[in-house]
Amino acid sequence: MDERILTSQSCVDEGATWLAEREPRFAYALTLTGALPTRLREDGFEALLRAIVSQQVSVASANAIWARLETGDMIHADQVSAADLDTLRALGLSRQKATYALALAQAGIDFAALRNQPTEDVIKTLVAVKGIGVWTAEIYTMFSLGRADVFAPGDLALQEGARLLFDLPERPKEKALRAIAEQWSPWQSVAARILWAYYHVEKQRDGIV
Repeated sequence: MDERILTSQSCVDEGATWLAEREPRFAYALTLTGALPTRLREDGFEALLRAIVSQQVSVASANAIWARLETGDMIHADQVSAADLDTLRALGLSRQKATYALALAQAGIDFAALRNQPTEDVIKTLVAVKGIGVWTAEIYTMFSLGRADVFAPGDLALQEGARLLFDLPERPKEKALRAIAEQWSPWQSVAARILWAYYHVEKQRDGIV
């Protein structure tokens, strides 16, 4: 595998410079956002379990549930795999999320091996697990594996950020945004960081919390 891996702030800065030189609207966005965060995080079972916990709940709620899972020693694959639905639900997971957590724990994914697999194969492996959709798989590949050329066009904030920055008549759908993002290769992950940061700036400007 010879895909570019983001490992530091300098990598993100390199991508941002490349994008700004080729797209004036990215250059403009960066004058407002300043330096982009790396947003890199650890990979492995816990990262995906956190993603499941965070689905369709507030950050505060997700953090509270995660704290209960930690207290209950229920954040590692072997622990979750040996648990039952009632145990997981007692720690704050809905029945659906408890089912997803068990499916992930019992999937037998070799997370270390994923680091050396092509992005397409990583996503295929992850979405085969019940409860892991394409968006979650792309976000994991982008931030936990640090892939430089991954985008998540199903993300509503990216869609809205693109609409605002490129003055589009409407928010682009996932398929359309995926096609647009191809022109930002090989730095699609950094383009996503720019759009997220720009969207955040615009939300603050409009007084939206």
